[in-house]
Amino acid sequence: MSDCEATCYRALSTLVSQVDAKITVRKDATRPYVGLENIPSRGARLIGWSLASSSISTNSIFQAGDVLFGKLRPNLRKCVVAPFDGYCSTDILVLRANTGVDPSFAGKVLRTEQVGAAAEMTSVGTKMPRTSWKQLSELEVFCPGFLEQSKIAQVLDTLDNAIHETEAIIAKLKAVKQGLLHDLLTRGIDANGELRPPQAEAPHLYKPSPLGWIPKEWEETSLGEIARRSGGILQTGPFGSQLHAHEYVIDGIPVVMPQDMVDGELSTENIARITERKANALSRHRVKPNDLVFSRRGDLSRCVAIGDQHTGWLCGTGCLLARLPRAEINAYWLALVYQQPVIQSQVMGRAVGSTMANLNTSILEAILIGRPAVNEQDEIARRVAGASLRIRAEEQELQKLRLEKAGLMDDLLTGRVRVTPLLQEPQPA
Repeated sequence: MSDCEATCYRALSTLVSQVDAKITVRKDATRPYVGLENIPSRGARLIGWSLASSSISTNSIFQAGDVLFGKLRPNLRKCVVAPFDGYCSTDILVLRANTGVDPSFAGKVLRTEQVGAAAEMTSVGTKMPRTSWKQLSELEVFCPGFLEQSKIAQVLDTLDNAIHETEAIIAKLKAVKQGLLHDLLTRGIDANGELRPPQAEAPHLYKPSPLGWIPKEWEETSLGEIARRSGGILQTGPFGSQLHAHEYVIDGIPVVMPQDMVDGELSTENIARITERKANALSRHRVKPNDLVFSRRGDLSRCVAIGDQHTGWLCGTGCLLARLPRAEINAYWLALVYQQPVIQSQVMGRAVGSTMANLNTSILEAILIGRPAVNEQDEIARRVAGASLRIRAEEQELQKLRLEKAGLMDDLLTGRVRVTPLLQEPQPA
């Protein structure tokens, strides 16, 4: 390390100083109050605040631009730059940038893994560990000149803004999807490919049913009736005596368990596997496209449709398998319907078990649904899948941005990569 580079590493106390102003009475009740719950783990912005009148205890006082650093349970990595003046919990350190230090840069340094790890290592207490400014203040961190600080902050702020905007897009898309889902599953799509108008606006298009108002074209039926008339199957997964933990292998045929059903999709992150030989021995439980697998214990809303990519996997212990003909049921559509409150109320109303809710084939057979023609089911499924696809694309972009930011923070806030070449670029007139 050169002498010039060495001088860029200084004690944290040369960047920021603790502000220890407190207030108990005579608070301005209209001022914002920030608690630890308002600071996200590893996030850059507050996720909310309350009015000062909501806190009756002693508070710390902060100003816009101060760094709010969570000293309680520092493993949660809670640290933001305050966007306004206000009060906060005394479990938050209020740190103010010293003269010659960019406040935004200071906030980013305090969000680095180096500072977070130091806070965790210096914390005291077992159940509610706390760090202190005294313990952190002498930690040496990268601190270049003001112009370089500002350029680093600008680069990282650009990424923070992109992350925030992408998060907002995802939240909006999820809200739109929920509204679309409700409309599609209660009103359906008419012969012209349009959403039917609501029942209140066009009562002649609907009929009453135990499920509420449903379109006149929809059939009121049960899963058991569909299975009986079409030769479908509703069956329990293998018993525990048929599939033992010691039979799981590292590489083999995936076994679908309740915990593998996440947000209506199959997760392979921790999925169990068995040998092809064992899977063949349990061949009646191997799944085919358009099957549905339901959790039969615990969270009974878990349900997934089986796609082509899951062919030959095994319906595992703790699950139920439904195989209903494609001419009658689009499995993806039925999985969406099954998770709706009107169906889940039937499931929970019939569930058995005292310590844990359980589902069985008799309960599944009795579930009532409003069944559109299969071409209408297909169109509903297609539209919802399109909305889900766009959300996944934005979530992948968000993950990419977060990884990019993590890499840049590690490079720029340790001095491994310098932004000095950017400082020499000509500024726009």
